[in-house]
Amino acid sequence: MSIKIHQSRRKALQEEFSKPYFLQILETLKDKKTTGEIIYPEEEDIFAAYDLCPLDDLKVVILGQDPYHWPWQAHGLSFSVRKWVKTPPSLRNILSEVESDKPPESALSHSKPSTGGNSGFWWRNGDLTRRAHQWVLLLNSVLTVTQWQPASHSMIGRQEFTDTTIKIISEYKEWVVFLLRWTYARSKKDLIDTSKHLVLEASHPSPLSAYRWFLGCRHFSQTNTYVTSRWFDPIDR
Repeated sequence: MSIKIHQSRRKALQEEFSKPYFLQILETLKDKKTTGEIIYPEEEDIFAAYDLCPLDDLKVVILGQDPYHWPWQAHGLSFSVRKWVKTPPSLRNILSEVESDKPPESALSHSKPSTGGNSGFWWRNGDLTRRAHQWVLLLNSVLTVTQWQPASHSMIGRQEFTDTTIKIISEYKEWVVFLLRWTYARSKKDLIDTSKHLVLEASHPSPLSAYRWFLGCRHFSQTNTYVTSRWFDPIDR
């Protein structure tokens, strides 16, 4: 399995690609595919978050767990699905919170809520690619998954690579907002220098936990307040 990531995005993480743990990950994924396992996302999309949001430019990190394990859903961006795919429940809650937390003067979304169907509030569907183009790193802690088996790749070492990503962002950048949503994601706070970055923690947006500590958290308006105070331009300006 090859590493399909744009050359301009590889520089900051170049050393990781030759380390034993990373080479073992590639071998494990190759072996799984050889035995007939269906792995998501497609090989060309595994590093989509890195491709679409250069580390030099990012302002926000949204950390997810692992890719969707249903067919057609995962495309390399945490919580996102293609625009023609039915919006999953967790993402619907995210879109709902975006809409309810949208102050007139600074918004993460300018689209009105849809009136029904399976579209969401963000750009009227669940495709968050536009946000990746606006300096939001939509990163999953684990970058791959086997079809129908959630968290099936959580033990093959991907976290070491994404943990290194978080450390690099924390060390070499300033004024980044980290949105950590679920217990495991919040454990990554120890990798972040909170003296120069903003960390916002909440429960997972799934229907099982969204009402505990996600809906109503107002993290999107807080994010844009912070972003505009440091970077001037809000997300989705």
